[in-house]
Amino acid sequence: MPTTRPLKASDKVSNPIVSGELAGLIEALDWSSTSIGPIASWPAVVRMTIRIMLASAMPMCLLIGRKGVMIYNDAYRDIAGGRHPDCLGTSVFDSWPEVAEFNHVVMERVFSGETLTFEDQELVLLRNGRPERVWLELDYSPLLDDDGEAVGALALLSETTKRVRAERALARSEERLSLALEASGIVGTWELDVTSRLVTADARFAEMFGVEVADAEQGISDDTFLRRVHPADRDLVLRKTEEAIATRGGLRTEYRLIDGDGGIRWVLATGRFFGNALGGNPRLPGVVIDITERKAVEAALAASEAGFRTLADTMPQMVWSTRPDGHHDYYNARWYEFTGVPQGSTDGEAWNGMFHPDDQDRAWELWRHSLATGEPYQIEYRLRHASGEYRWTLGRALPIRNEAGEIIRWFGTCTDIHETKLVAEEREVVAHELSHRIKNIFSVLNGIISLSARSYPDIKPLADELRQRISAMGKAHDFVRPHSQASRPQGNQSSLRALVELLLAPHVGEVPGRFAFNGDDATIDDGAATPLALLFHELATNAAKYGALAEADGRVVIDAARAGDQFHIVWRETGGAPVSGPPPGEGFGSRLITLSVQGQLGGRLERRWLRDGLEVEIVVPACQLDRSTTLRR
Repeated sequence: MPTTRPLKASDKVSNPIVSGELAGLIEALDWSSTSIGPIASWPAVVRMTIRIMLASAMPMCLLIGRKGVMIYNDAYRDIAGGRHPDCLGTSVFDSWPEVAEFNHVVMERVFSGETLTFEDQELVLLRNGRPERVWLELDYSPLLDDDGEAVGALALLSETTKRVRAERALARSEERLSLALEASGIVGTWELDVTSRLVTADARFAEMFGVEVADAEQGISDDTFLRRVHPADRDLVLRKTEEAIATRGGLRTEYRLIDGDGGIRWVLATGRFFGNALGGNPRLPGVVIDITERKAVEAALAASEAGFRTLADTMPQMVWSTRPDGHHDYYNARWYEFTGVPQGSTDGEAWNGMFHPDDQDRAWELWRHSLATGEPYQIEYRLRHASGEYRWTLGRALPIRNEAGEIIRWFGTCTDIHETKLVAEEREVVAHELSHRIKNIFSVLNGIISLSARSYPDIKPLADELRQRISAMGKAHDFVRPHSQASRPQGNQSSLRALVELLLAPHVGEVPGRFAFNGDDATIDDGAATPLALLFHELATNAAKYGALAEADGRVVIDAARAGDQFHIVWRETGGAPVSGPPPGEGFGSRLITLSVQGQLGGRLERRWLRDGLEVEIVVPACQLDRSTTLRR
């Protein structure tokens, strides 16, 4: 860096009337240690330009020689920042390394005779120890000596960073405002001069109201805008406007516009009165929002709501609805007719008080479970009738979900099942009595057989088998007869698997692995239960006497599968005594099996005496297992 030395009279370049820090620094600097030499050796144009530059209030910098040795005035100090005063007398490329490439291009062009101007030139400069984006207006002119050769470049600089940032911030703000207006559905802005009754508006407002944009921006009579308002709504718009002015308050009104093609669009106009305490006319500025789509949706929802309420009120069931949190906010007319309570009195959680005290906790627990899990709600409870009587009711509810799977509403019904409940209870009593009588008949038959066997000892084996078959029929009967909640046995009494497990239980005991049921289960009715019970009773009895279940390691496996409209069952025995072939002759049990499958179930049966044990394949029409399914179809 150049050093200072004692001043010499011949070295002065500043005008005696020019004062300032830079004038003193320039004269004190040892220029002989720089590439441009002492001041006395400088061309006259350089010394003269420096005097002019030091007297100027505009930031200026003289770049001497192709290395661009810097000499600048006091106004340039703010631009130099922390580089001042060290950059005085140094190369511009060294002092401003971050923009060296830009300066190389400038110096090359200026020394070739060009004059350059840059408006709002964006540069990244190191300021306060970190990069900073700035904008400058730059003018570069070549400095020519007496021979017309360029000896330097004179730069006039003006930082425009604040202005550019302000303009860009304003542009971004206007963009955001425009986006906000579009997103909010705002069509345009307007302002009414209360005194002159002139309305000024933007282009979008003018287009909607069918007026010229230039006229709207200049100001046009409010009567002109009113021409586009639907005739039935004009008085409303005028009245609301005058009310806002009279009360010095806000304006909010919805009305219809008629477009150039005769179409109708709904708009919402909002505004607020502003007086002017400093003089001038009071005004009413505002915006207009296009609400046509909203109005269409509202109309569709209103029609849908009316249709739903009409449908709900004509249904025999009580219909109700809740918010996602379970808050009841709708009941149809049937609910109030049934309960006799005032409308709205059972909103929220008050509905639970309508239940029988013994049912309230159970209903609450199940309802909370459905709300927490989203599972359907179904329960039977006693609901208080308008007469004061508690009547049995079936309550059901399902959730309504949005596209994201979130529950947005619950809809439910209450169905009066009191008479059905009483009939079911009476039917259970009758069924229980009939079942009891049938069991008595089976007991009498078993007694008759036992007495006969005593009289004729030779038929005792036959009598024992007959009693066992009658016992199997009794189990089948009890398995499929109608049951109440109290009398229903554990497990599914209409399941093929459950029936087989019941019949084989006495033969396999609780030893694991002795029996397995694999594959499809099937629903069976009372018509199929008896032949199936006789079939599996005979197979199990024979296996216990002669087959796999007669051995400790014996095993019975049943594979069941539905194939189309046929149901396949394979009984397979393993681990028993080796089988040499079919027994001689066909006994009564074999004939009974064949009769059960072919005669009563309409199927076919095939026996295979394999070395590992008996295998029986049964194929029956699936519809024969549960005739009620066929009837329902």
